[in-house]
Amino acid sequence: MELFLTLVSGIAWTLVYAEAIRLGLRQRTYAMPVAALALNFAWESTYAVNDVLGGVSAQGVVNIVWALADLVIVSTFFRFGRAELPEFVTRPLFAVWGVLVFGGAFAVQWLFLAHFGAHDASRYSAFLQNLLMSGLFIALFADRAGTRGQSLVIAVAKWLGTLAPTVLFGVIEDAPFILGLGILCGVFDLAYIALLLHHRTRTRTAPPGAPGLTR
Repeated sequence: MELFLTLVSGIAWTLVYAEAIRLGLRQRTYAMPVAALALNFAWESTYAVNDVLGGVSAQGVVNIVWALADLVIVSTFFRFGRAELPEFVTRPLFAVWGVLVFGGAFAVQWLFLAHFGAHDASRYSAFLQNLLMSGLFIALFADRAGTRGQSLVIAVAKWLGTLAPTVLFGVIEDAPFILGLGILCGVFDLAYIALLLHHRTRTRTAPPGAPGLTR
């Protein structure tokens, strides 16, 4: 069961990243909220290295795949992200801000690791940043006034990719804190899915040129 749930999570999140890369390159944007992207990249890079040093495992292989995929998404942020910001944010200022965000994310992951140890830190930080991401995707929809850089594929795959480790760590390993965070992630993820479905219905039924229906 552990291997099955690990593979479900690995496949689902890999689908999230593949779709985010596709949308980012196609629509010339970044398809994951930057704070969540930074924390994800830092988590996956950190624990990919940690797992490789500790021996080959299914989760270690998954982490390497995720880190490489995230690296491409990071490149779309630095390539297209400046256009998402006000004009006073110059290219050099944007670069400095990006470095600070990603540097801060690595610092957060290493602080978790130093305080809790690899076993607990990997779980606590993963679920906390996952909950942050769930909320930020809804905020991204509101900020962009539509689904630019977003899709139901990302939304559903993220929900499934979080549900599997919630069952594994929260239920099977009997960790109430993880279970609670996983349930909260599920609530936000399902709300985001419902939001995208509602938007799709509105865009299909609204007359051409109707306001507030940016695709």
